Amino acid sequence: MAIHSVSEVTQFVKGLFDREPILANIEVRGEISNFRRYPSGHCYFTLKDAQAALRCVMFRGSAVHLRFQPENGMQVVGAGRISVYERDGNYQFYVNRMEPEGLGGLAAAFEQLKKRLTAEGLFDDAHKQPLPRYPHRIGIVTSAAGAVLRDIYHVSKRRWPGVQLVLRPVLVQGEQSAAQVAAAIRFFNEQYPVDVLIVGRGGGSLEDLWSFNEEEVVRAIYESHIPVISAVGHETDFTLADFVADQRAATPSQAAELAVPDRHEVYRYVQSQQARLVTLTQKELRQKRLRLEALRGRTALRQPQLLLAARKQRLDQAAARLQELALQQLQGKKHALQLTMERLDMLNPLQVLRRGYGIVEKDGQPATRIADIQAGDALNLILRDGSVPVTAGTPVPNSAARRKEV
Repeated sequence: MAIHSVSEVTQFVKGLFDREPILANIEVRGEISNFRRYPSGHCYFTLKDAQAALRCVMFRGSAVHLRFQPENGMQVVGAGRISVYERDGNYQFYVNRMEPEGLGGLAAAFEQLKKRLTAEGLFDDAHKQPLPRYPHRIGIVTSAAGAVLRDIYHVSKRRWPGVQLVLRPVLVQGEQSAAQVAAAIRFFNEQYPVDVLIVGRGGGSLEDLWSFNEEEVVRAIYESHIPVISAVGHETDFTLADFVADQRAATPSQAAELAVPDRHEVYRYVQSQQARLVTLTQKELRQKRLRLEALRGRTALRQPQLLLAARKQRLDQAAARLQELALQQLQGKKHALQLTMERLDMLNPLQVLRRGYGIVEKDGQPATRIADIQAGDALNLILRDGSVPVTAGTPVPNSAARRKEV
């Protein structure tokens, strides 16, 4: 019996796997576990069921086409080939395509991205901008071919002929479409300002509309300073662009209706406002006329002298009252003055003389004490009817003794 090397055995087994047609293109159902995506873009994981496990690898070239994010515990169906990894001597599943079981990859990617962006707040109503009522210029991001542009043009011009439409043509389907749509939105925001943007395309399958579910398109709409109307697909079609846009239109024609007013409705509104203005003006004139007639009928305007007579009478009454108050105050002041003069008169030294008393002066000053007078002093005796000079004599002893007693 020949002896073989490990490499020879492994290569032989690998050849068996590679020559088996069923293993060259096989689909496998299982639950993902131990999923890892490396910086290189390659994905390594295990597919398992209740009885067995299968090692799997999905290289970057295939992984970039995944429309959903694989997660542990997710039930999937993978397609590819089974072969032997010679270095480890293990067989593994080389996955080329993978879809969630029971849910398409696009649908799973849609729900995953929607959940993540909702958590970030991109779909909150607080970020929605109001649409301008009378736009002068509308930017359109769609394909240059197709019915979308034609519908928007006809509806817009029919409703508001003076509006200017500016087209930024883009691919609306395919690998480069999402990048072009996002770039067109940024173009209008940064280089060619307009009043409102219409972003959209016609109907189609989920795959056809997928560009408007791409994250870069959603974020471009969210970051737009210009209000955005999303018009993707038909009424039953919903994309993430619809959730983030300031206004969602069921069809491109409805987008045009939302973007511009109807001139006929505006005309009718102006007419109704004009009629209302005329009615209000006439009503105001009638009220002013009635007010004027009422004023003209007043006595003061027909006989103004009566108004002056009443004013004169009130003036005379006020003057008489003022004069009466002045006299009362004057009499009170005179009475007070009289009382004050009587009190001053009582304090007048001449009143003492009139009652029979006299005043002795020494050196021009009243002498009030005997001690101030010496024998031989020249004095002046003032009486009621005049004064007489006298000379002080010797004081009487009895008088001095009486003074001491006092």
